[in-house]
Amino acid sequence: MHDESRRIEERVQRLHDQRIKTAVYAATVPFEVEAWQAPGEPVPFEEAAVASYEPFSMGTPWGPPWGTTWFRMRGQVPADWAGKRVEAVIDLGFTGDWPGNQAEALVHLTDGTPLKAVNPLNQYVAIANPAQGGETVDYLVEAASNPDILADNFSKTTPLGDKLTAGDKPLYTFRAADIAVLDEEVWHLDLDVQVLRELMLELGEHDPRRHEIAHALDRAMDLLDLDDVSGSAAAVREALKPVLSRPAHASAHTISGVGHAHIDSAWLWPIRETKRKTSRTFSNVTSLADEYDDFIFACSQAQQYEWVRDNYPKVWSRIQESVKNGQWAPVGGMWVESDGNLPGGEAVARQFVHGKRFFMDHFGIETKGVWLPDSFGYNAAYPQIAKLAGNEWFLTQKISWNQTNKFPHHTFWWEGIDGTRIFTHFPPVDTYNARFSGEEMSRAVRNYSEKGGASRSLAPFGWGDGGGGPTREIMERARRLADLEGSAKVVVEHPDEFFAKAREEYPDAPVWVGELYLELHRATYTSQARTKQGNRRSEHLLREAELWATTAALHAPGYTYPHEKLDRLWKTVLLHQFHDILPGSSIAWVHREAEAEYARVARELHALTAEAVTALGAGEPRAFNAGPYDRAEVVRTADGTPVFVEVPGGGSAPLADTAPPQPVTVDGRVLDNGLVRVEVAEDGTLSSVRDLRAGREVLAEPGNLLRLHTDLPNYWDAWDIDKHYKNRYTDLLDASSVTVVEQDPLVGAIRVERSFGKGSTITQTISVRAGSPRIDIETDIDWHETEKILKAAFPVDIRAPHSSAEIQFGHIQRPTHTNTSWESARFEVSGHRWVHLAEPGYGVAVINDSTYGHDVSRTVREDGGTTTTVRLSLVRAPRIPDPEADQGRHRFTYALLPGATVEDAVAEGYSLNLPLRVADAAGAPEPVVSAEGEGVTVEAVKLADDASGDVVVRLYESRGGRATGTLRTGFPLAGAQITDLLERPLEDAEITDGAVALTLRPFQILTLRLRRG
Repeated sequence: MHDESRRIEERVQRLHDQRIKTAVYAATVPFEVEAWQAPGEPVPFEEAAVASYEPFSMGTPWGPPWGTTWFRMRGQVPADWAGKRVEAVIDLGFTGDWPGNQAEALVHLTDGTPLKAVNPLNQYVAIANPAQGGETVDYLVEAASNPDILADNFSKTTPLGDKLTAGDKPLYTFRAADIAVLDEEVWHLDLDVQVLRELMLELGEHDPRRHEIAHALDRAMDLLDLDDVSGSAAAVREALKPVLSRPAHASAHTISGVGHAHIDSAWLWPIRETKRKTSRTFSNVTSLADEYDDFIFACSQAQQYEWVRDNYPKVWSRIQESVKNGQWAPVGGMWVESDGNLPGGEAVARQFVHGKRFFMDHFGIETKGVWLPDSFGYNAAYPQIAKLAGNEWFLTQKISWNQTNKFPHHTFWWEGIDGTRIFTHFPPVDTYNARFSGEEMSRAVRNYSEKGGASRSLAPFGWGDGGGGPTREIMERARRLADLEGSAKVVVEHPDEFFAKAREEYPDAPVWVGELYLELHRATYTSQARTKQGNRRSEHLLREAELWATTAALHAPGYTYPHEKLDRLWKTVLLHQFHDILPGSSIAWVHREAEAEYARVARELHALTAEAVTALGAGEPRAFNAGPYDRAEVVRTADGTPVFVEVPGGGSAPLADTAPPQPVTVDGRVLDNGLVRVEVAEDGTLSSVRDLRAGREVLAEPGNLLRLHTDLPNYWDAWDIDKHYKNRYTDLLDASSVTVVEQDPLVGAIRVERSFGKGSTITQTISVRAGSPRIDIETDIDWHETEKILKAAFPVDIRAPHSSAEIQFGHIQRPTHTNTSWESARFEVSGHRWVHLAEPGYGVAVINDSTYGHDVSRTVREDGGTTTTVRLSLVRAPRIPDPEADQGRHRFTYALLPGATVEDAVAEGYSLNLPLRVADAAGAPEPVVSAEGEGVTVEAVKLADDASGDVVVRLYESRGGRATGTLRTGFPLAGAQITDLLERPLEDAEITDGAVALTLRPFQILTLRLRRG
């Protein structure tokens, strides 16, 4: 037989694209359209319904950036269309085929009932099936003219990312608004041909099935009447039935498809637009559920459900009905799909607490899995946190984006830092926006790492990132691929069902230990520094407010614990931990609003804390310590006078004039407090840091070296930092002034000022305080660079085989060598409050109050010694998607802690991030709880969420070893229970001599519910 593959393939493609697809709609009549441009921000339906509309013609430009235009569309179904499927078809002037970052619209009935959304891949709204003929159609359509920030494939900066800079030129040209007849036979033929053609092209050239499909398509096309596609469609479909009905091989891979619509809670659009995106997508989903009984949709992010509940009650009712019918599956159990590295441990716990509670309260469903397809790496505490929240499985996708190493598993057990394991799956289809194309089906099978051990994978299907969701075309593809020779089999099912089957099939799946590090998007640890600082400070202010509110509730008559306010503030912080807000990868509008929200949250939390402290009664000035450890340090009074105080963890103490162990001396550019001796060079670097206790020099080279690197990644500017950034840099060694600014027995400080680049300035105040070996570097940057990154280096004279960086409820060790490609790929990593380096007998920590990104490297000197260098990433200057990212003022503090153990790093990390609070108060109530035992660290103290008055304490083992100890209470203790994160009892805790006995494994998290006597 002659090879006619090319002729057949080209013939099928042309006939499909130019004749079959264009005949899907058999007849059309236009709507009569009127328009009203809403001024400013979006308005409710009630306001739009009574607005004054003006005639609007097709082909007319509409929609300024971020604008809202309401269209009134009126028409009548022709009488002779009776018995046919009739639809409204609307083309707003869509650009490209991605639904999420362009014009979108929600179609309403005139009574305000939302019907369905339209986007480039879902342009129809069903009118009648079958039509009676003669029906009047009257719609109000809310159309959003959102700009395409992705235009030019992220290669150019754009002012469109903020309504303040976007201008008012119309972005779109309305193409069509019609009432149309859907030719269902042609529509099904279109899908038959698509599925077969795509399968054919994925099969090998020597596979008989490929040629069978090709010749079947060729013969079928002979039956297509080009002058009457509609009349001949049934015959063509009949000819294709045999090749479409061939069953899949018995050993064919099974793909569990679950409908999905990944909606970024903010990204290339602001939060206010996400609220509308949820209504559009969820309207589409519930409409699709009405059409397809076998459809199942998985949806995460409780925050988005709440937006729909509060703003679109009719859509909310449809969601509730779909959940009851088993077609809508709440998943994930988190408030939002947060970043996987940057939120603090307690914040990750609260993501689950608030998310799972929402689904239980509103649907009576406890979600079983963690659904995080798109975050940029996952911390090694997740397995334990997830299991303590009642989860059984974990799903993600993003690790498939690795730049260097292919992750070796798709189905595996993930083991966290404490030893907890959770069953985990990466869909080998390598997308959370699947549409069941031939290429996707082939990739899933080809990619699947577990061949021979397991035979099934999961595929979230539907258009996403900006929403859109599954379409009827995708559902039809799934039906055709349910059992088709040459393809994987598709079954649409709940993700819980997939995970149960996968675990049963593959109980001895391989184990991956430690973090799931994404070898990409490493700059998300640093971009938009003010957003990150807002998160860090909010987390610690929430800790303070809960602690002192609990203290006041226990000791101040008449004080009421502010449950509702704290709940609302937590949810605001949790929302802004979404994986495109906190990582700094959103448009300018998003980060402008985030900074304003963090400022508001700070004001409210300071007020709540002040209210709680005031409730304890007026009295003398006291220092309040919200940290978990006793502290002896310098604090400043209201007039700025330094005072040395000793304050118990979780308690307070009067500002007594306690004598420090040894005063600070300042001699020229040398600061000395008897513990450390710091010399500041003329260029402003630290020329020497001598640990006087250990009798050794800490630095191998000048410390606090500020280095400015060129920083232009290959792609994804705000997300990525590529390894070549290290090759071009400037060391900032030209200090304009180095001045002693404080010379007190309690504090010595030297200020260093620099200017550089495009008018940027840095002022740093290097401080040494009595009684502490910690050297603080308070930094004020006025930043005006572009495509640069600024790092601060501390090269220490330590041979450290690994670095330790704090993560949620513990720390992780990473090798300092680059023996393998896996270590080499970790050239930029994340950490929380501290990084620790050590050799046997001696260690150093670098502490910070708001940075996350850093790198660690080492070199061997000519004298044989080893220099290990920690470099904090302070600030970046990407231009896409926000051309003004990080511009302006930044204020933060980082510190060097010589002679530090891990325990010291933990304690000082809390101290730097929880500065002592000075306020007037009457007495010294006992701390709510006091933990005794090395490594036992209290993370949160609060009243129980059920308003029972019970005290809830969350603690963990922080050293990485076993811990025993006790938890004593500052109130009569009547009973204690160990609970899960949602404060549900697991078992009774042991009480000995009025205190709770503690035995913790390395990095174990323990939640205790304490009943008051």
